[in-house]
Amino acid sequence: MTEPGSGSARGLYTISVAAELAGIAPQSLRSYEERGLVAPARTDGGTRMYSDDDIARLRRVAELAAQGVNLAGIGRILDLEDENTRLRGDSPAAGRE
Repeated sequence: MTEPGSGSARGLYTISVAAELAGIAPQSLRSYEERGLVAPARTDGGTRMYSDDDIARLRRVAELAAQGVNLAGIGRILDLEDENTRLRGDSPAAGRE
């Protein structure tokens, strides 16, 4: 299995449980993984293991899809949101000093 992360990044759920938690069909989860929208951890045997972070991301994918955004657009939106989060985490908060 890939090295487990701490807290919400640790792979805990199989695909069937993750699909139920996210309200998405298991086949859709496989499709989202193929398109790079989510990257679950894998056991040594290759079983997908979804984390709480993955479930949150899948819910965001479902939310965007329900708004009519296509998968390419969803991928771009998620990339931009990830970059925004990374940038906010890497820079000091304004007005702290």
